[in-house]
Amino acid sequence: MSKADKIFVNMCQDILQNGTDTQGEKVRPHWEDGTPAYTIKKFGVVNRYNLAEEFPALTLRRTAIKSAMDEILWIWQKKSNNIHDLKSHIWDEWADETGSIGKAYGYQMSVKHQYREGMMDQIDRVLFDLKNNPFSRRILTNLYVHADLHEMNLYPCAYSMTFNVTEDKTKDKLILNAVLNQRSQDVLAANNWNVVQYSLLLMMIAQSVDMIPGELLHVIADAHIYDRHVPLVEELISRPQHPAPTVKLNPDIKDFYQFTTDDITIENYQTGEQIKNIPIAV
Repeated sequence: MSKADKIFVNMCQDILQNGTDTQGEKVRPHWEDGTPAYTIKKFGVVNRYNLAEEFPALTLRRTAIKSAMDEILWIWQKKSNNIHDLKSHIWDEWADETGSIGKAYGYQMSVKHQYREGMMDQIDRVLFDLKNNPFSRRILTNLYVHADLHEMNLYPCAYSMTFNVTEDKTKDKLILNAVLNQRSQDVLAANNWNVVQYSLLLMMIAQSVDMIPGELLHVIADAHIYDRHVPLVEELISRPQHPAPTVKLNPDIKDFYQFTTDDITIENYQTGEQIKNIPIAV
């Protein structure tokens, strides 16, 4: 059965059984009807996914893997902050009349900085270092730029990726691992979406620098289940689990900036029914 399912079920059970209820606290999020959106939360959730073993997509319900890839390319490859460059509508709530989400996500990735080696943005710096200094402990990105927070329509949730290269003497290539740091996560709506996105990102970057994708360590400061999501989560984690799907990238793509959603192949993805119309707190 899928290891991602087991991790997800254990995490949800821990939150529901041992988490802190924010009922009655002053909270920012609210439901569409104006009601405060309270949560059951757990501080400091850490999950580890080994991409060498299997691709971590939930089978309890379907994760839209290609759409997740489209969004991560929107941020990391297109470096866009405009929803018109995105195929899905998940960011519509936070966009202005021009489609911009402000100085958030892709905008931060597009900002160039002066390094000794020349002008580079964060993505180009990561690719440069992985190719030229792979064992550096300084290969990371950061979207949480305090100087620009007042111009972001939504503060970054998944805000940092730290890349770390290890060596396995039995392999002919280096192994690329990463830590995804997330300040806050709506577990039902976004957990596996983010895991799938950043797993694909790790795979694409590894292929671009001629490495093998290894582990994704996902650190969530505030992992929460919203009050109106509790019965949905309880039903979801009771479902049958299936084997993980096989997810592959087009091996001919060697340049990160050349990947498209057509370069992904998904096989044997058996899942439970999708949960439709999940209420989203804003």
